[in-house]
Amino acid sequence: MRGKKVLDTLTPYQQGKQMQEIKEAYGLERIVKLSSNENPYGYSPTIKAYFKENPIDFNIYPDGYSTELRKAVAEKCEVEEDQIIFGSGSEEIVQMLSRAFLYSGANVIMPTPSFPQYKHNALIEGADIKEVPTVDGHHDLDTMLKAIDDQTNVMWLCSPNNPTGSVIEKELLYDFLDKCPQHVVVALDEAYYEYMEEREDPQAIKLLSRYPNLIILRTFSKAYGLAGLRIGYGLANPELIRKLDVIRGPFNTTSIAQKSAQMAIEDEIFMKETYSKNLSVRKSFEAFLDDLGWGYILSQTNFLLVSTPVSGMEVFQHLIERGYIVRPGELLGCPQTIRMTLGTEKDMETLKNVLRNYNEQLKKELSL
Repeated sequence: MRGKKVLDTLTPYQQGKQMQEIKEAYGLERIVKLSSNENPYGYSPTIKAYFKENPIDFNIYPDGYSTELRKAVAEKCEVEEDQIIFGSGSEEIVQMLSRAFLYSGANVIMPTPSFPQYKHNALIEGADIKEVPTVDGHHDLDTMLKAIDDQTNVMWLCSPNNPTGSVIEKELLYDFLDKCPQHVVVALDEAYYEYMEEREDPQAIKLLSRYPNLIILRTFSKAYGLAGLRIGYGLANPELIRKLDVIRGPFNTTSIAQKSAQMAIEDEIFMKETYSKNLSVRKSFEAFLDDLGWGYILSQTNFLLVSTPVSGMEVFQHLIERGYIVRPGELLGCPQTIRMTLGTEKDMETLKNVLRNYNEQLKKELSL
């Protein structure tokens, strides 16, 4: 076999143990999964009601143009229909962008730590990688601009950033786009957009007409609660969208995903409830961490990157044995941290007790 040599240096995505495995390993009856930033409140009840009465014809190919969903997204985002592309999660659009604009001799600039698929897909396409470390969890935009050269084809921005949860301030984003050369595609990943407080919203969609090299990525996997259906979208000028459409598979999103996403984006009540509950839990847990003496990065998402007094792997193990799955920072490029999804109020209150007892245990051990 003569595959790309880079494939020998990369590894497939490694998901964590499934909940049933963990239950059996530690003799647990219940698991609280706080590792994948899923919506603990589920998804819009209108979706469940619809499919109860309207079964899908699985023998028929989906609408390759996503007509009805396209209309709904265009109306919601106040863009034209030819400014939208859909993917199997926004992750597939990351892959489309890499395939369209990256190749041997080109380079891509990205923050680190951030969403690992930016780098993964760029390496597969043979591009050179320029990683710019974040500063206190925030993008170092000045250094990212200085890294641009004639071979730079793509610039990744992630706001709110995963795994830090931080956002790029509106004025800094606008200034960055003014200074960034037009030959560089600026991909702004807003997967956690719906969790941002209004004062933090840069209203990037309004910039699409001013910057033809800008594309905004969003997903239905997070706040909308449709992670299991894998559907997301990108917003850009029609010319950029046309290039990605050449690469996009003809039926890359399913009928169920399209219809569910359409109903989800139209259900403003569910979204407001999700936002409100998440904000309340986040503020409460931040106050708890302050009392505990554990640091964290201010977040505009449904997760927190928390500094830990010992390695993140050690905290992860302690919690998983007690039924809580979090993400150790060592796997994310953030040593001595954990990234934890914000669960329901009840689950987070129980977690507070677990962490409070653990912190007391650590204090005793460290004082010996």
